[in-house]
Amino acid sequence: MRVLFCLLGFLLFGGCCSLPDDSAWQRFEYVDPEMGVDFHLKFYAKDRPTAERIARQTYARVEALNAIFSDYDPTSELNRLCQKPHGQPIKVSRELFDILQRAQILARETDGAFDITAGPMIRLWRIARKQQKLPTPEALAAVKPRVGFGKIKLNGRNRTVTLRAPQMQLDLGGIAKGYAVDEAMEILKANCIHRAFVAASGDLLTSSPPLSDPEGWRVLIRNVDQFGNLYPRTVHLKHQALSTSGDTEQFVEINGRRYSHIVDPRTGYGLTHRMQVTVISEASTQSDSHATAISVVGIKHGLKFAKQKKLQAIILDLKTKKPRITESEWWKW
Repeated sequence: MRVLFCLLGFLLFGGCCSLPDDSAWQRFEYVDPEMGVDFHLKFYAKDRPTAERIARQTYARVEALNAIFSDYDPTSELNRLCQKPHGQPIKVSRELFDILQRAQILARETDGAFDITAGPMIRLWRIARKQQKLPTPEALAAVKPRVGFGKIKLNGRNRTVTLRAPQMQLDLGGIAKGYAVDEAMEILKANCIHRAFVAASGDLLTSSPPLSDPEGWRVLIRNVDQFGNLYPRTVHLKHQALSTSGDTEQFVEINGRRYSHIVDPRTGYGLTHRMQVTVISEASTQSDSHATAISVVGIKHGLKFAKQKKLQAIILDLKTKKPRITESEWWKW
């Protein structure tokens, strides 16, 4: 079986990596703007030339994914798909089909609270944030026929996507960065890097712990003490992903009300229930999309969803003067 595994590894990645003796390896850190955020790499390698070569490969992979997933780039594969005539099956790349399939599963599980077809609403909301003015009911009603996860048909055998309504606009903002983080880690692993930390804004993934701390990679999350005071709490992660979603950094106040940058696909408006969600999972694609989904459905339904999915989730409720924390049944920290 090991021979077969190594053969498959060679075919896929150009080699088979056994666990190296990395006790004398150096730690390297890189940061590059990718997908609209600072994309961090921290890993151990035997020397600087090796580390720089691997970092270039990793960032090249992220840039390739951005060329597929971006809704900002008019030439991206995602946008080219949306420009095709509706009702026509379109063959897409493996990566685009994979992420669409994952997003559709979550859309069904959340009854549309997570919905990548909400692009037209999100574009209206981006304009609203700039103009400090809510989208009009007429504008939202005009785009509603273009929104709804049931308007996407996927064919796994042919790897085709059919958009069933005209002028649909897909938006992968709640899942794409997590997917890119997972893929970045795969590049590191393919290069025999086994101690690594990859982060894109609020989404991160770890492998084996750093040499300096066998407990794991140190990550700070927000917590609340018994008096309602916020403080940074340390968790140590190894072979785990963590994602945080909420409106603590990106929001806008319109007519005295605070709206998140996260749009509820069911209403077309930014969230107003002021909360921050942190999810720990095995993969960043999962933690990213699940944190977004819980943010949309709110505390009560979010905890129910976390229980059903056996998610490690912690929800920070910020809508009152005294913040409070609620942990999911599976939270272990």
